[in-house]
Amino acid sequence: MNGVTAAIAAWAALAAYLWFVSISIALSVIDFELQRLPDAIVLPSIGVVAGLLSLSAVLGGNWAQLIAVIGGAAALFVFYFVIVLVYPKGMGGGDVKLAPVVGAALGYIGWDAVIVGGFAGFAIGAIVGLVVMAVRRVGRKHALPFGPWMLAGAWLGIVLGPQIMLAYLRLVGLQ
Repeated sequence: MNGVTAAIAAWAALAAYLWFVSISIALSVIDFELQRLPDAIVLPSIGVVAGLLSLSAVLGGNWAQLIAVIGGAAALFVFYFVIVLVYPKGMGGGDVKLAPVVGAALGYIGWDAVIVGGFAGFAIGAIVGLVVMAVRRVGRKHALPFGPWMLAGAWLGIVLGPQIMLAYLRLVGLQ
């Protein structure tokens, strides 16, 4: 890979994560206020994030990374889709549509990030839900937005995913 190709690959990844930062903030605010994740933001983001990160992986000649970007997007989409099929009241369609964006952003970092970031969204959401139930005295049926916690989990996976996975594997004696 020459310098120009490396620079384009780096800029593509940077652009993807800047986009992801922007939509993370916007979607979190919108989901808190309206309890919805608008298609006008989410659907184009699938192409922008997955496309730019795929381009970066291809230009970098990193085929494993390309597979992780596409595979992470597909894996989280299927996982969330199955959750909605099994328990439709538990999650909204916007969360399912956001899943491939999150999966692609995590996949570029690696499979450890996909696993940690995917799980962390549920863990953060559960903790916040328990706190809200305790403080506000609301029941389990009270609707809470999930998008912000999904995105918070994604950022945890992006920033610390491999380190958290390594710590976990050491804790259970697999590393």
